Amino acid sequence: MSESEHRMIEILRILNAQEKPTGSKLIADELKNKGYNLGERAVRYHMQILDEKGYTERMGYSGRIITDLGREKLEKGLIYDQVDFIHSKFEEMIYLTDFNYMTQSGNVVVNTSTIYNEESINILKEIFESGLSVSPYVNLNKVRNKDEIEVTTLCGTTIDGILLNEGIPSQPQYGGLLKIENHQPITFTELISYKKTSVTPLDAFSNAKLTSVLDVVENGSGVIPANFRLIPGVGKQKTVEILEKLDKIGIGGIIDMSNEGEDLLGIPVPDGMVGIAIVGGITPFCAIKELGEEIDIKIAEEIRDFKTLSPITTTINPTLKAGGSAKQPKIPFLLSKSWNLIQQVNFNVEKRKGDIISNVSYVDKDNLDSAMTVMEDTYNSNPKYINPYYKLLDHPSDDDKIGIGTICSLSIDGLLINNGIMCNPIYGGLLELTEPPLFIDLISYNGTTIDPHKIFLSKNMTSISSNSGTTKILASFKEIPYIARDYAVHLLDILKNTGFSIYKIGKPREVTYNAKADNYNFGVVAGSGLNTIGAIKEKGIDIEVKAIEKLIPFEEMDRL
Repeated sequence: MSESEHRMIEILRILNAQEKPTGSKLIADELKNKGYNLGERAVRYHMQILDEKGYTERMGYSGRIITDLGREKLEKGLIYDQVDFIHSKFEEMIYLTDFNYMTQSGNVVVNTSTIYNEESINILKEIFESGLSVSPYVNLNKVRNKDEIEVTTLCGTTIDGILLNEGIPSQPQYGGLLKIENHQPITFTELISYKKTSVTPLDAFSNAKLTSVLDVVENGSGVIPANFRLIPGVGKQKTVEILEKLDKIGIGGIIDMSNEGEDLLGIPVPDGMVGIAIVGGITPFCAIKELGEEIDIKIAEEIRDFKTLSPITTTINPTLKAGGSAKQPKIPFLLSKSWNLIQQVNFNVEKRKGDIISNVSYVDKDNLDSAMTVMEDTYNSNPKYINPYYKLLDHPSDDDKIGIGTICSLSIDGLLINNGIMCNPIYGGLLELTEPPLFIDLISYNGTTIDPHKIFLSKNMTSISSNSGTTKILASFKEIPYIARDYAVHLLDILKNTGFSIYKIGKPREVTYNAKADNYNFGVVAGSGLNTIGAIKEKGIDIEVKAIEKLIPFEEMDRL
């Protein structure tokens, strides 16, 4: 992607952050802050191109605004750049926080979400009263002529900004799901790193089937969203003092803090560092989702003056017990769990025999015929992108259910490694079948405990079986050293002819379907075995989605 393209994306980001038409001088100043030294004349040249493409619109002498097409370009145009932008966005928000807790004045980071009925406000109030929030300070804004209420709440990133202003570098590491038992935090069960993802970690987990905030409030046990960050050990005492002062003015949400170099809630803490777990700012909104109410959640969207917020309640009865969490086993990350399976792949491409890695998802036996029909229809309608292989397996403990095994794309990594070619799984992604196809979301395999494709399925982001609109399927991006290219291409071609879903073999330094390999490597885009499972889910058939489950002999698999 050219440097000019990067500049235009940054201009779109600047316009997208503005609430009114913006002129070239302000854009040039903002670009300079982002490391692009462009004068006003150069900015006007780029703006003219953006106008011609329909990404921006001139509003007389007032300047430009971004169009809907421009926002779509911003979301999909440089997804390999977006995976870095998410982390840098939080760093920017931290820097812009200048809240003074002594005077209770200054800017804080907020989440602004939209609810659609008054009853949801009562639910929010109940969660805030339970202490499962960063702060009870909110702003409620009823949208004129609409049944919408904008709810602005304090984001936990505000605390990172406050600590930074006091000389303590607080580094957000993960967003995840935290298990609570008898009002006591036990362990993180899932995590996504803030680095190398186009999906904000807590947004990935804002799903009614993943959280149980209301259960925690009602009986003290369940799962809530939470964040994890690190600070230097020498700053612990000062941090404790600051957090105590913040708590007195209504800013808190601290779940637990580790000792220097000690694991916290299942997360390893490096020597010399201290871990801090904080309630996710979206926790109250997740409770609304759990009740089936409609809500639009936006995370760390903007900076606001603290004085625009006021307490939704003055009664706080914390549901979580402070401290005392027992040491838990370290949480295994996805790749560390997967490498052992990858190494055991012994599929022989010439004989078409040997073990591959399988996803095994479970469906009621009464729904099996319907599920198989969906799989067949999905493959027949798009054989280029859908893997046809499957195997039916018994459920380990439930006679009323049956497993559907499909080929996991990590089998390809295992096969290449078994042939002496290093292949690294880099991203799981959501691929939109435009021309050419483009990744519109990517989550790094390195730094997540959950398969990215399960996240996309849980949030209903796919449209695999849809006959209307653009098809969105699951795919992965792998990286192979350029020195091994010829032999790798030979093996991949055989796999493709066998029926494995291999969509694209990139060239060195090429942006492949919107994903980018490191220098001296090339990328490979492969389809997910969960695409047929996703199609079943889209048709309303209840299926328990499982990924990267076990080894299966390829020769025992059936074909659609």
